[in-house]
This record gives sequence, structure tokens and C-alpha cells, in this order.
Amino acid sequence: MNQISLASDLVRSISMLIENGSDFLSSWTRVRQDEAIINLITNIIQTPFHDSAIDNLALEKDILRVLPVLRRLRACYSQPVTIFTGCLVELADILEPSCYNSLVHFNEQTLTNGQGANSLSKVLADGPFGAELIALSDLLERTNPHALFPTSSYRESTGSVISESDDQTVEAVMSHHTFTSIRIEEDIFNAHNKTLRNIYSPLGRCICLIDSNVELHYRKKIESYFNAHHIPVYLNVYRAMEVDKTLPVVERMLNDFKQHAVARNEPVLIIGGGVLADIGGLACALFNRNTPYIMIGSSIVSAIDAGPSPRTCCDGLGYKNLSGAYHAPVLTIADRLFFETLEIGWLRHGVAEIIKMAVVKDYDLFQQLESVGPDLFHSKFATIESNNSEYLREMANKILGGAMRSYVEAEYDNLFETHQCRPHAYGHTWSPGFELQAGLLHGHAVSIGMGLGAFLSHKIGWLDESSLLRILQLISDFELSLWHDILLDEELLWNAQRSIIDKRGGNLVAPVPKDEIGKCGYINELSKTQLREGILDYQIACKNFTRNGVGIEPYCKDVGLEDPSEVLAESHGKCKQRR
Repeated sequence: MNQISLASDLVRSISMLIENGSDFLSSWTRVRQDEAIINLITNIIQTPFHDSAIDNLALEKDILRVLPVLRRLRACYSQPVTIFTGCLVELADILEPSCYNSLVHFNEQTLTNGQGANSLSKVLADGPFGAELIALSDLLERTNPHALFPTSSYRESTGSVISESDDQTVEAVMSHHTFTSIRIEEDIFNAHNKTLRNIYSPLGRCICLIDSNVELHYRKKIESYFNAHHIPVYLNVYRAMEVDKTLPVVERMLNDFKQHAVARNEPVLIIGGGVLADIGGLACALFNRNTPYIMIGSSIVSAIDAGPSPRTCCDGLGYKNLSGAYHAPVLTIADRLFFETLEIGWLRHGVAEIIKMAVVKDYDLFQQLESVGPDLFHSKFATIESNNSEYLREMANKILGGAMRSYVEAEYDNLFETHQCRPHAYGHTWSPGFELQAGLLHGHAVSIGMGLGAFLSHKIGWLDESSLLRILQLISDFELSLWHDILLDEELLWNAQRSIIDKRGGNLVAPVPKDEIGKCGYINELSKTQLREGILDYQIACKNFTRNGVGIEPYCKDVGLEDPSEVLAESHGKCKQRR
């Protein structure tokens, strides 16, 4: 019997006891005295989380909704009993709807009765099976400590150590599992949406980092959502422009976490764009060395790229993402309704991250982008009423979902960047070295990198001319940049290449489309002369496109953001003065 069957039986059994019980205390007493229920709980804790039966069912939508609840249920034995009852409510909603109301009532009484502060193990140990449960605790301590005393329910690790007989030489192998979920949701802060309620209600509060732009438009709605579910929410507001992506801002976040005494099993909620995803995620990685977080992307970049990414970071010394840590969110939510309040320029540059995945990973996604065209972002992903057709809504969700899936397929198989065959780095080889200096929006810098990469692939015979032109045309049609004169700064581009080689472990490994659209190859040898000649030929090719390959609103200042090139120049000036 797999865990899903066990969980379904547990929900039904407890629901029957509750419905037949006279009051709350009687219900808990009956739970403690029922041997079948105790057996179900202990079996769930000890049954492997993933088995073939679950994998075979993985394509079923309901099963995918059950998996993250099971992770928390398996780790609830020594946690407050509200975690356990909260999981029962979620499982009932998915697996046994007829049991939902009785378990909601049971959970609410647990939250308000004072029982919820006790651990599940303590509550159950008060019953007739206390001796068996103590024995279970002893067993788990030796065989499955993650189930007994988990730091959080989102990570597990194992390791093996071998040594010489005199222990003078020791070798070790460590492995690590991170559990995470990705959801395309609509209207996540509608009171009827239970996703966040189910997570934060058992915890008794929600600590939130929120982008100041998002807070301006959505504060009332967010507060109303949590108030409706009787969950205290603490909004910590941060301005999150590219110039704010610094270690001092991360340190401010760490101070906020300390002031709130954030626990290591308590996911911080982050709501914002790509910058807040990067620095907020980094702060969570640093605080107590591992604090979980939930990411709600308010922009395209944070929804399908920076949001689910395990790569958290901040800028430094004139380079993008110089410092960081690998720390994936435990849940990523993309809700296109946030896009309604964004500037068109912000949406336009975000689409570059979708095009990136389409070109080197997903030909179907490429065709979808070709079919819908720039209406995708001009309609703000079908959130503007006048352009809110059923076709656009369907395509918007389909494109968001396809981009998200393609991205995490590439990213999560290589969590710590242990190798550099990373298709999702397409467009990000040379652009980190010129984005800040040129004052470009990230998406325009990436689209220039994508165009150059595709052109170099064609130049060495990896990509036919027809495919190259389709790629460049798609970038141009979406009003993104193919060209910027900063590419003519030979030393800057060469230094950018040398820097990325250092970052990638001594190899260039520049991902580019190869053979056909939707497939990826890696350029590893490119001399300074070849790079220079390739850029000059690429400049000529870009003149055949609208605006000579220059995008619309390519600069940060074009969409009301601070110009990072000015901040960078000011910073360099101060450094010279100090010398």
C-alpha cells in the first residue's frame, strides 16, 4: 500500500470518529485509543515517500497536489499537532471531499483549544499506545531521524563515510534532496484560494518580504486574504530595483528575520519581481543557513525564471550575480493577474526569459510564441479587459506553464551547477559583463546575448540560416534588442568572457541553439579574434531588422528604474577617491 492510500484511509477513519464523537476532547480521545489510526499514522511516517506506485500516478493532477502535503505529514510527528490536523484538511479537500467539513471543524478547534501547541507525539503518547510510540521514537532516532526531528519538511540528506583502519584518511559522500512545488495559479489572494491558508494557518502567522511596487497595488488585498483566514501577516517592504541588489540590502533582510524570530521550519513568503527573488532567496539561504521560502512572482522574470531558480544572488564589483547561494523555494506560484499593473516595458523584457527556453529547449513553446506574437505582452498576458480574449487567456497560461516546465527541467536536474551543460544559461554568457555598464533591462541584455549566440552557432555551421532568421525575427517581433553598441567595446566583451569562464569552472560552455530550434549545443572554444569578428558580422546582420536591431524601451531608465550604469560609475568614482 502506498502513502496516498494510507493517507486516504487516515482521513476517512479520523473523520468517522469525529462525526460520531460528542465534542472536541472526546474526538481526540477516540483518535488516541484507535489502534487502526495509530497504525496508519506510524505507517505513513515509515513508508518511503516516493515509490513506483506514486511515480506511475504522477501525471494525475490530484496526485501532484497530494505529494507536498504528504511531505509535511511525514515530518509532523514531533511538530505541533496543528501541522497534523492542517494536513488532514488539505488531504480531505483533495482525496475525500465528503470528510472536509468535519476535519475543518476539528482543525479549527485544535487551533483554538490550546491542544495545538503540543507535539503530535506527545498528544498520542497520552493514549493506551504510549509504550509502542516511545519504541517508534527510539526506532526513528536510529533509522529515520528526518521523520522524528526534522529541521524542516522540505529537505532530507544522507551520507556515507569510509576510512582507513587508523582513521588517518577519510572519504565521504553526501547527498541531498530538496522538495519543491511549482503552481500556475489564478487570483492567489482570493479568499476562496486555500493554497497559502493551508500552509500558514497551522504556523499561526506569515512573515513576508514584499516589493514596494507590489505593496503599493496589492497591500489591501493581501492583508484581507490573511485576515479572512485569521492569520497574522507581517509585511516587510523593500524597494527592489537592480541597484538594490546588494549585500547591505540582504543584511537588512537578515535583521528583519531576526526581529521576527523566523524558525527554520517556517517558510518566508516573498512577493515580488526578479530582484526580490534573488536577494530575498539569498537572505533565506543565509539565515540559520537554511530557511525555507515561498516565491510568488509578480513579474515574468520572477514567475518563470528567477522565482523557481535555486540560484539566489546579489551583484557586486560591477558584475551581475557575483555572490550567492543555491537555495530553491519550497513553492513557486505564478499568477498572471499580477501582470495587469506592470508597465508594458517590464513585461516585454520579461518575455526574453520565455524565448530563451523556447529556442534551446522547447520547439512547441517557440511555435506558440510565434503564433501569439507581441499581443502576449501588449495584452499584459490577457489581463487587460479590451484584449482579454479566450484564445489569449489560453495561450498566456499555456506559455507560462510551458516556460516554467522547461526551465525547471533544466535547472533542477543540476541543482548546484555541478556541470555546465545548462541550456537555461542561453543568452547569459556575455550579457552579465555588459548589462549594468549599458544600463540595459535584464531581458534586453539577454536577448542581445541570445541573438549573438545564435549567430555564432550559425557561423560555425551548427545552425542553418532559416532557423537563425526565425530566432532573430522572433526576438525582433517581441520588440526586444538584438544589438547595442556596447558590443563594440572589445576589452569589455573579452573580460566578460574571461569572467564567465572563471564562473563556469574553466570552460566557456556557451549554450546556443544547435541543429534545430529547441535543441542546445555548447561553444567552448572562442578566441578573442573570433569573438570580435563574430560581433562585427553580427552587427551587419542586425541592420536587416526593424530599428537596426535595437529594442523598444531597452534601458532601465525607460521604464522608470534607476540607471545601473550611473550607479556603477558613481561607485567606481568613490573607489578612485579612496585610493
